[in-house]
Amino acid sequence: MTIIRDFKAFLLRGNVVDLAVGIAMGAAFVAVVNSLVADLITPIIAALTGNTNFSSLTFSVNGSQFRYGSFINAIVSFLTVATAIFFFVVTPYNHFQSRMRKEPPPDPTTRKCPECMSEISIEAKRCAFCTAQVAPA
Repeated sequence: MTIIRDFKAFLLRGNVVDLAVGIAMGAAFVAVVNSLVADLITPIIAALTGNTNFSSLTFSVNGSQFRYGSFINAIVSFLTVATAIFFFVVTPYNHFQSRMRKEPPPDPTTRKCPECMSEISIEAKRCAFCTAQVAPA
């Protein structure tokens, strides 16, 4: 039984879950995001620039060809994947983790004076505000 409990604790550690989520979601979103960028976002940008094939935009310097259209497609794909993972994986996971962590409330360091109801130290024998004698806590 302790092996199962240890295995569960290992799986729910933050770095293992983060790594698994990163790999799985990255692999799952590749086709969807590439299609989104190529079929929806690229035509919108191409309509603004007047070029129908945005990914083929290039410029040359001394015979070297720079494909900045493909680079922009890759940046848009990355940002789309990062946004989707953040909103649909990371945010729910953080919410789940915060609900799982139930920390006990800290020990009180102050208490109320029975006479004037002001906050005084838990170790005080006399209230600093009304000077009433206070019974030990």
